Parts: sequence; structure tokens; C-alpha cells
Amino acid sequence: MKVVKEKHFNRLVNVYEQRPHTLTDMLKDTKEAFPDKEALVAGDERLTYTQLWDQAERIAGNLSSLYGIQKGDRVAVLLANSIEFALLVFACARVGAILVTLNTRLQETELAYMLNHSGAKLLVVDYEFVSKVEKLRDSFSIDAVQHFFLIGKSETNRKDYFPFEILQQKSEVPDISVSQDDPLFIMYTSGTTGVPKGAIGSHLGAIHSVVSYNLVLKSAAHTRTLIAVPLFHVTGLIGQLLHMVYVGGTSVLVRRYKTEEYIRLVSEENITFLFNVPSIYVMMLSHPRFQEYTYYSVNCIAYGGAPMSEETIARLRRVFKGAYLHNAYGATETTSPTTIMPQEYADSKLNSIGLPVPVAELKIVDEAGMTCPTGEVGQLLIKGPMVISGYWDNEEANETSFRDGYWCSGDLARIDEDGFVYIMDRMKDMINRGGEKIYSIEVENTLYNHPNILEAAVIGVPDHVYGEILKAYVIAKAQANLGEEEVKQFVRERLADYKVPAIVEFVTELPRNPGGKVMKAKLKEMSKQR
Repeated sequence: MKVVKEKHFNRLVNVYEQRPHTLTDMLKDTKEAFPDKEALVAGDERLTYTQLWDQAERIAGNLSSLYGIQKGDRVAVLLANSIEFALLVFACARVGAILVTLNTRLQETELAYMLNHSGAKLLVVDYEFVSKVEKLRDSFSIDAVQHFFLIGKSETNRKDYFPFEILQQKSEVPDISVSQDDPLFIMYTSGTTGVPKGAIGSHLGAIHSVVSYNLVLKSAAHTRTLIAVPLFHVTGLIGQLLHMVYVGGTSVLVRRYKTEEYIRLVSEENITFLFNVPSIYVMMLSHPRFQEYTYYSVNCIAYGGAPMSEETIARLRRVFKGAYLHNAYGATETTSPTTIMPQEYADSKLNSIGLPVPVAELKIVDEAGMTCPTGEVGQLLIKGPMVISGYWDNEEANETSFRDGYWCSGDLARIDEDGFVYIMDRMKDMINRGGEKIYSIEVENTLYNHPNILEAAVIGVPDHVYGEILKAYVIAKAQANLGEEEVKQFVRERLADYKVPAIVEFVTELPRNPGGKVMKAKLKEMSKQR
């Protein structure tokens, strides 16, 4: 596909010349090409592309005419993977609303911040998360939210939840002009200061990302994927759902990952394309019933979000004979892929995250911002149409995260003489637990709020399933009777469960450099010696 230059968000970037411009254009093209083809599967429910189009149009019309959702309004969703989630993606895109995808594992404090910061006008919630929303509403003010919609049945006593079915009534969509540079979603990522940042994804970014996946992975209308990673992350939303809509493939949705259900569906639904964090592949291969099923249909296995061990890669190659393995690297800020391993590569490149996608421009810079020579390690900077336009209502982050049109990834990397990219380390003490990225300072700030904790430091330590898990070093206040479980419970009540330290070690002092800064490298060395 021909790549040309265009200016978007005040940046001159590479773009695919032939492409749909909005999600609505993309879905319409696919609906016209494959009207009766299976688009979405969830349990016993199956939608064709015509049905997906029709239902999304109805929801869009009702959001606009009944509830006043206009272009630029924010619509928040607290949902597990579901057909309703997919419908809302396209319905919001149709009327130019901005979808705020909330992580269902977050605590009420975190959710309240995101709802208030984004100014979400409407919230759609799953029945199983209503109790969380109830606690949120009892303890926090979320005045911007005017309407609450409920999917499924719940025990709630509140009368102001509308059933989702209201949005599925017959309705006409008003004439609304949506451009490729318009915001599509806001996804919140952990901030280095502990305050989440709302990354603003665009139609332009999503379209270019799915085209890149298609070109490198060679997907087509016969491709079938099983989505177990959350749709509120870019891998599930962009790398799978929207990717399949672009090529006319099929997405089989499961609410959340459960190993036995996953391996059964891969076999029964003739899944061809898998895309997961490495820990899911480890759990699949280790499951006692894994050998009971056949997986002849699988021909493409993608992974990312965390390193994959060479042992796991070797096992996947043995089990899924003939399937291509693709390491992929990206971020919320790059609307998923920045690099992808090609179908053919030498084993000497096994630790690489692949080659840049055709529209990406990458450079490695030193601390002074100067471009590093080939093979030298520095910070990875990324430019392209898939890079977000910025962060929602966060001028400080916008000023510090972008440089000369490039997004500063905060990752230390190198690029070899063949153009393959290698991530060497992470800056700013970020911890990667099974693909969930956690900033240690956020957990440390929470620990410091405990009345009996004097000092705390959090690091990532190796784990054979998740890649890394959290370990907290804690200094208790004098005379305090503080136990490991109490510390964990304190964090659990305030942050998402994946941010809870798996290990808590009590110490009398933390190693510091002459400037007084805690030396986390020393803590990691101490952990290895335990």
C-alpha cells in the first residue's frame, strides 16, 4: 500500500494513501462487501456485518435524539467484553462522541477521577459492576454524568438506571460530520506522578493501526480471532476487534480470560488468530486439558505487552505447527502497534520486538536528545499517524511527552543494522505485570498513606507467569504492629488488584545514594539474594 505524507495534529506524518477515514466509513465498506458474514460472536449470540451496522445505527440515533449526546461529548463504559461494548464503539464513532473506556479492575477512587476528569456525560455499566458504581456514587461526586445505563439485570435499588435496550429501539441518526482527526476514545494510562493520563485516540490513529496489522499479519476475511484481553485496552479494541472489522473477519468475544474456556473456544470456533500477553500462552500450555483439543486452524500468534521466554516460544512452535509468531510492541499512546515481527525472521532476532510498521518513524536519542548511532541504547521516540493527538486536559503531560512531533516512549531501546528494534529496559521504574503497566510511584504514594508506614519503595521482580510482579519494601513506624496481609489489603482497597504487591518485605532502612534518592537497582539486587 502506497505511503505518502500528510499533516495531522501539526505533525507531518506518513499515511496510507488508500484508507477509510473514519470508523463509520470502515464499517460501511465492510458491511457492503460482506453483508451476511459473521462479524461478532458472544456465547449463543451471533451478528452479521449488516446486523452490526443496523444496531450501531440505532444506538447512535438514540444517544443523539433521546439523550442529547453531541459531537465531542464523552460516553464512558464500564464493561466486560461483550457485543454491547462493540456496538457502543461504532455508535459513538457515528455521532462523533468520545468513548471513555474504563478498566473494570479499578477501584472507586480511580474511576471517580476518570469520570470527573473526562467530564463523561453518560455511563454504561455491566450488571456485575453495578455495586462498584453504587459505592462510587455514594462516596464521590460525579456530577457530569447525567445518564446511567445498565446492561443485564442487577439487584440495585436505584431507579435511575435505564435498561440498555432503550438504546436499541429503532431510530434515525442525524447528519453529523465526523473527520479523521476527531477524537475517537480516551484511554487512561498510569501517570508518573500517580495521576492517570487520558490518552486521546483518533479515527486517524485507529484506521492506520488496523491497516498496519493487516499488512504485516496478512489477515483477511477468513480470519477469526478470540478476544479475551479486555476491549478497554488497545490490544483487544484495536489489534483484534477493529482489525477484524477492517478485513471482514470474525471476532469471538469472551467476557474475560478463563483458560479452559479459552482453549475450548479456540478449537470449537476454528480460531485462526491469537493475540495475547505472554502469561496467557503460559497458562494455556500448562493447563491439564490443553492436550484434549486440536488447534489446526491457528495460523497466526501475536503477543506483546511483556517479554516472552524462549522456552514458551519454542513450545508454541511445537504445538501450533505452521503458525507464524509475531512479537508486537506499542502503547495506548500509539493506538497499539509501533513495531511487529514479520512472518519470517532469523532466530537471532528472537528477542526483538520487530520492525517498525510502514507508517512509523522511530529514532533512538540520548539524554541530550541527540540521535544515537545504530545499535546504541537510548530512549525510543515514535512518530506517525497512529500516535495520539495528546492527553485530555493535561498540558503538562502534553509539553513533556512530545518532542518535535515524536512521542517520548520512556523506554530504553536500540535498533540494529537490519532495522529490528529491541527494548532494553524501562525508564521511570515502570513495572510490567502480565501486560498491565504499573508505575511504582503510584503504589508507593498509596502505601505512604497508611498510618503505620514510615517509608516504602516498590520494584518489579521476575515471575515465570506474569513476567514481573510487585514487591514492596516497607519501613514500619516505631512500635507499629504491621503485617504483610494488612499492607496488601490497604492497597487492594484503594487501587486495582493488579497493583497490589505480591510480596511485602519489612526492612529497617532503604538504600539511598548521596543525594538521598532510593537506589532501586540495589533493591533488585537485594531481592535476588533472598
